[in-house]
Amino acid sequence: MQAALELQPAGTTDFDATDTRPSRGVLPRSTDPVDHVVLTVGSPFCMPLADMDLAEARHHLGERLDMNLAAAIYSRDKVRPEGTRCSSVARARATPRLGLTVASTLTTALPALTANLALELAPIRVNLIAAGFVDTPLSASLLDDQLEARREELRAALPVRRFVGPEDAAALTTDIMCNDAFAGATYDIDGGEQLLAH
Repeated sequence: MQAALELQPAGTTDFDATDTRPSRGVLPRSTDPVDHVVLTVGSPFCMPLADMDLAEARHHLGERLDMNLAAAIYSRDKVRPEGTRCSSVARARATPRLGLTVASTLTTALPALTANLALELAPIRVNLIAAGFVDTPLSASLLDDQLEARREELRAALPVRRFVGPEDAAALTTDIMCNDAFAGATYDIDGGEQLLAH
């Protein structure tokens, strides 16, 4: 709700996206039609296979898929026909860097889920934002003392010669909500990181 305090929108509703029980649902306190649902919860699960706890990995995979399915099921009758539902996923791919097995699996799975939901929920538009490194407090907490080194690495290597900030992700989200030609697709926002050799 911090964003609502800062932006002062006409109205907001908060909900626990991890609570997927039918009795709760998404947007449980909303009685009016909703224009847009944007689901940006969760953090990437990064752990080398040698250290991985199977139950923890299964929980992370299941939770992310459950949240997206629940958002689709429980909000489908609340979003206006011209509205949108947008989710996000951390952009990860197979790489020699260890620990991205689960994250890269979700990077592959969620675009397929998005495409199918776009057909089932039409004319509500469903899209996915696939973000690389975005300089947020979450990134800072994950990288800790390696944060500045990562920033410098991206400034030097990315085609855009800077790292991506939250305002970039917000601008893309707004574009997706406002442009009714966007449907069923995955939109990368990584400054061109996926073009680099890893």
